[in-house]
Amino acid sequence: MPTRTAAQRRAEAGAGYDAYLAECPARQLLDRIADKWVSLSINALADGPQRHSDLQRRLASVSQKMLTQTLRNLERDGLVARTVTTSVPARVDYELTELGYSLLPVMRAIKGWAETHMDRVHDARLSYDEVHRAS
Repeated sequence: MPTRTAAQRRAEAGAGYDAYLAECPARQLLDRIADKWVSLSINALADGPQRHSDLQRRLASVSQKMLTQTLRNLERDGLVARTVTTSVPARVDYELTELGYSLLPVMRAIKGWAETHMDRVHDARLSYDEVHRAS
């Protein structure tokens, strides 16, 4: 059997992913990136490295615990890098990795779509509620 490179092995493994299957790793990744705090964090980090406190201010209403959990998950998935600078107090910055930047156009598109179409969605919700309230 010929020796395969790591890239070839990854390509072969990736060919077997099917996000419609419950246990598929791609489905688990979709679950992760569909989270609102993930989407907003990635969009916020597009402007460059930021401290936890800066991100928390930017992402109105996110709790410290939720932001920390989100950033850890993104770091684990290779989408965000965490850099600690030794100083008093220590400085911790978060920034998108190359992989994180590759996801950015999708996240920007989703955010933009939501902002552009919110009035229509709001109207649809009102119409739906009106019809179903009468039933």
